[in-house]
Amino acid sequence: MGALPVPAEVRAILLDIEGTTTPIAFVQETLFPYIKDNVKEYLRIHWEEEECQCDVGLLRKQAQEDSSLDGAVLIPLESGSGEEELERVIQAVVDNVHWQMSLDRKTTALKQLQGHIWRTAYAAGHVKGKIFEDVVPAIRKWREAGMKVYIYSSGSIEAQKLLFGYSTEGDILELFDGHFDTTIGSKVESESYRRIAASIGCATNNILFLTDVPREANAAEEADAHVAVVIRPGNAGLTDDEKSYYSLISSFTELFLPSST
Repeated sequence: MGALPVPAEVRAILLDIEGTTTPIAFVQETLFPYIKDNVKEYLRIHWEEEECQCDVGLLRKQAQEDSSLDGAVLIPLESGSGEEELERVIQAVVDNVHWQMSLDRKTTALKQLQGHIWRTAYAAGHVKGKIFEDVVPAIRKWREAGMKVYIYSSGSIEAQKLLFGYSTEGDILELFDGHFDTTIGSKVESESYRRIAASIGCATNNILFLTDVPREANAAEEADAHVAVVIRPGNAGLTDDEKSYYSLISSFTELFLPSST
């Protein structure tokens, strides 16, 4: 792989999280299991709070949209008939969350609830966001060179800020100029990258997107953004065609900015 020159027109670097700034193992072995193990207790504690009811309402609406899918779990409305019914509704929410997670769904409703559960975990010190060692030094160099740095992840913006705010490198939120999640569009749709470019006030070819997922790289490239695929321990393997087609890096230190000459 070696050094990868960054095109001169690039003004902003857009970063994926899982498999790019953060090990996939942290997400799969720490964050997701925490949700599965704690969602029921979280719902019981926070059920009466407005935020929690909003989360449940979004999940209920998503469940209705998913009703034709195999294994979909509907979430009934409460009629206020006691603790037994409340437990039944909470269990339906839990089952719905587990079902969506088993399919690796990226729905906004699921991501929003996950973000709120992780917030309690980070704040209590039960979880710290894992960051690859090359990430922070590289981003500092990019910013010193005048580059803007943004995050685009399927995880909610709140979940992103928690990961970087309570990370193994400390609070590093100051390193990022903005955050994007699925509310701006799917990461495998080219229009999402056009919306991001418009939001940050540049052309798509002023953006370099780093991700470990070729489908995402392809969507960004279709929007005329520059892309590089990140190779990290634990990431899914690439086909020979993907390896030969995409620019590849295994560390952020391999990016070579023209302004650093």
